[in-house]
Amino acid sequence: MSAEFVIGLAGQAMYLVLKVSAPMLGIGLIVGLLVSIFQATTQIQEQTLAFIPKIVAVFVALLLFGPWILNMMIDFTSQLLGNLSSYIR
Repeated sequence: MSAEFVIGLAGQAMYLVLKVSAPMLGIGLIVGLLVSIFQATTQIQEQTLAFIPKIVAVFVALLLFGPWILNMMIDFTSQLLGNLSSYIR
Protein backbone atom coordinates (compact mmCIF):
# COMPACT_ATOMS: atom_id res chain seq x y z
CA MET A 1 0.00 0.00 0.00
CA SER A 2 1.35 3.36 -0.96
CA ALA A 3 0.87 6.66 0.79
CA GLU A 4 -1.23 7.93 -2.10
CA PHE A 5 -3.62 5.02 -1.71
CA VAL A 6 -4.06 5.64 2.02
CA ILE A 7 -4.54 9.39 1.54
CA GLY A 8 -7.05 8.80 -1.25
CA LEU A 9 -8.91 6.28 0.85
CA ALA A 10 -9.08 8.71 3.78
CA GLY A 11 -10.38 11.41 1.44
CA GLN A 12 -13.08 9.11 0.09
CA ALA A 13 -14.08 8.12 3.63
CA MET A 14 -14.35 11.76 4.74
CA TYR A 15 -16.41 12.61 1.65
CA LEU A 16 -18.72 9.69 2.39
CA VAL A 17 -19.16 10.84 6.00
CA LEU A 18 -20.07 14.34 4.82
CA LYS A 19 -22.48 13.01 2.20
CA VAL A 20 -24.17 10.60 4.60
CA SER A 21 -24.55 13.08 7.46
CA ALA A 22 -25.73 16.01 5.31
CA PRO A 23 -29.47 15.17 5.25
CA MET A 24 -29.75 14.86 9.04
CA LEU A 25 -27.64 17.94 9.69
CA GLY A 26 -29.51 20.00 7.12
CA ILE A 27 -32.96 19.07 8.42
CA GLY A 28 -31.81 19.62 12.01
CA LEU A 29 -30.48 23.05 11.04
CA ILE A 30 -33.71 24.06 9.31
CA VAL A 31 -35.90 22.85 12.19
CA GLY A 32 -33.64 24.57 14.72
CA LEU A 33 -33.86 27.82 12.79
CA LEU A 34 -37.66 27.61 12.62
CA VAL A 35 -37.92 26.87 16.35
CA SER A 36 -35.58 29.76 17.14
CA ILE A 37 -37.66 32.13 15.03
CA PHE A 38 -40.81 30.87 16.77
CA GLN A 39 -39.21 31.36 20.19
CA ALA A 40 -38.03 34.86 19.29
CA THR A 41 -41.43 35.97 18.02
CA THR A 42 -43.41 34.54 20.95
CA GLN A 43 -40.72 35.22 23.58
CA ILE A 44 -41.01 31.66 24.90
CA GLN A 45 -37.70 30.71 26.50
CA GLU A 46 -38.37 27.03 27.20
CA GLN A 47 -35.15 25.04 26.70
CA THR A 48 -36.82 21.76 25.81
CA LEU A 49 -38.70 23.47 23.01
CA ALA A 50 -35.40 23.94 21.22
CA PHE A 51 -34.23 20.32 21.45
CA ILE A 52 -37.29 18.08 21.15
CA PRO A 53 -38.33 19.15 17.61
CA LYS A 54 -34.75 18.84 16.37
CA ILE A 55 -34.39 15.35 17.81
CA VAL A 56 -37.67 14.27 16.22
CA ALA A 57 -36.74 15.84 12.87
CA VAL A 58 -33.33 14.15 12.80
CA PHE A 59 -34.94 10.81 13.70
CA VAL A 60 -37.50 11.20 10.88
CA ALA A 61 -34.71 12.16 8.47
CA LEU A 62 -32.78 9.07 9.53
CA LEU A 63 -35.85 6.93 8.83
CA LEU A 64 -36.37 8.55 5.42
CA PHE A 65 -32.73 8.56 4.32
CA GLY A 66 -31.73 5.31 6.06
CA PRO A 67 -31.92 3.05 2.98
CA TRP A 68 -29.90 5.54 0.95
CA ILE A 69 -27.28 5.80 3.71
CA LEU A 70 -27.06 2.02 3.96
CA ASN A 71 -26.61 1.68 0.19
CA MET A 72 -23.85 4.30 0.21
CA MET A 73 -22.04 2.53 3.06
CA ILE A 74 -22.37 -0.89 1.41
CA ASP A 75 -21.08 0.45 -1.92
CA PHE A 76 -18.10 2.08 -0.23
CA THR A 77 -17.30 -1.06 1.77
CA SER A 78 -17.51 -3.35 -1.25
CA GLN A 79 -15.35 -0.96 -3.27
CA LEU A 80 -12.85 -0.77 -0.39
CA LEU A 81 -12.62 -4.53 0.01
CA GLY A 82 -12.36 -5.04 -3.74
CA ASN A 83 -9.52 -2.51 -4.06
CA LEU A 84 -7.80 -3.66 -0.89
CA SER A 85 -7.29 -7.20 -2.16
CA SER A 86 -5.32 -5.89 -5.14
CA TYR A 87 -2.94 -3.90 -2.90
CA ILE A 88 -2.11 -6.63 -0.40
CA ARG A 89 1.19 -8.36 -1.17
